[in-house]
Amino acid sequence: MQKKNFRRGLRKAAPSRQGENMSIPHPPPIQDIGLRREVRLRFACTSAFAADVTFQNLLDIINVVTVSAVSAVDLFTAVKVKAVEVWANALANATVQAVVIYDDTVLGAQGDQRIHQDSSMGIEPAHVRAVPGRMTQAAQFQASSANKAFYLSVPQGAVVDLELSYRNPFAGLSVATQNPPAGGTAGAIYQRGLDGVAAAGSKFTPQGPLAID
Repeated sequence: MQKKNFRRGLRKAAPSRQGENMSIPHPPPIQDIGLRREVRLRFACTSAFAADVTFQNLLDIINVVTVSAVSAVDLFTAVKVKAVEVWANALANATVQAVVIYDDTVLGAQGDQRIHQDSSMGIEPAHVRAVPGRMTQAAQFQASSANKAFYLSVPQGAVVDLELSYRNPFAGLSVATQNPPAGGTAGAIYQRGLDGVAAAGSKFTPQGPLAID
């Protein structure tokens, strides 16, 4: 009891520190205020597709129509591929295959060169979930360019999901879509297929209640 009272006495005797520290702290650092979007996008393949998908294609998916109804710019300025997932319908007495390869050959932007492939059998669809190698460039944020993000081969009727991470730091960068929209409302946000082509010519139809250009 005496020890407890002694400690209380010490606390009461401690001098006030008010006014001893007159330094003015600087304002706290500003955290990222840019656009950040983690998204899973789904597409239905309207005809067979076997070609490269570029980072430009991925950034063109979500775009904003400018003052002119037939021009658009990317909403985001950088993209990172988290995964590509594909389902391909089985056919009677035949098989179909789904293929995803991260195999760019551009120096400093190579993929992991792995082939992700599956074939349908009976009533079971072909199914592939391909995640890029952790230290490859497909797994890092990339600006719009003609560099390959991945190679994709799917039959008509396939469903393709893209898991992407988008960024826009509000740095004033404006990148026009590779192909102009058929027409739209200035300032409106639209979505298009993963092949970078406007809706009228794309082999991929975005799924969901979306504004498609």
